[in-house]
Amino acid sequence: MSTQVQRPGAGEWVPGRLSLRSLRRGVQECRGCELYRDATQAVMGAGRARAELLVLGEQPGDQEDRAGKPFVGPAGKLLDRALADAGIEPGSVYRTNVVKHFRFETRGKQRIHKGPSRVHVTACGPWLVAELDLVRPTGVMVLGGTAGKAIYGSGFKVGEARGELRSWPDGPEDHHRPEWVLPTTHPSAVLRSRNRDEDYQRLVDDLGVAANVLG
Repeated sequence: MSTQVQRPGAGEWVPGRLSLRSLRRGVQECRGCELYRDATQAVMGAGRARAELLVLGEQPGDQEDRAGKPFVGPAGKLLDRALADAGIEPGSVYRTNVVKHFRFETRGKQRIHKGPSRVHVTACGPWLVAELDLVRPTGVMVLGGTAGKAIYGSGFKVGEARGELRSWPDGPEDHHRPEWVLPTTHPSAVLRSRNRDEDYQRLVDDLGVAANVLG
């Protein structure tokens, strides 16, 4: 007999008074889905509390899970370099993921990334809403397909949307809606690419669109 997985969603763990500190504390108690059971810890976003640009990825990786901070692994270092090359100060952005716990499978002693499912993204959604309400970014840079689908639904394809400014979808008026969204590939895809130099430059070019809009 299979056991039904309970995913009540993160809503009841989101603090009523938002601050970076309260979000980081609250997310460690989150039981909105089963991913907390195997992860070392939850990884809340980091950066300026009033950043103009929010960078949105998929989920923490192995290094992020151990450190408790987003984008500290190889993909994060490549992202910092690409931001700087595009004219955006890396320290000026707020960076986070749509899912706050690391989903993985074990192979020997290694923990191998396993992408979150739609139900995990949905369960974790209240944390992203809270971050948007706190940070109130002008724009959101979406990194990869999972982050894009979290915002636009299953029909989103990053290859078709990258580098083009989009509107944030309609939603409740009592929550913050960024003025624009700019999709691009995830830096981890650049690291895996056989044409790394070319794909890195495409990432920088996409980030340059955001830099121009931000002025």
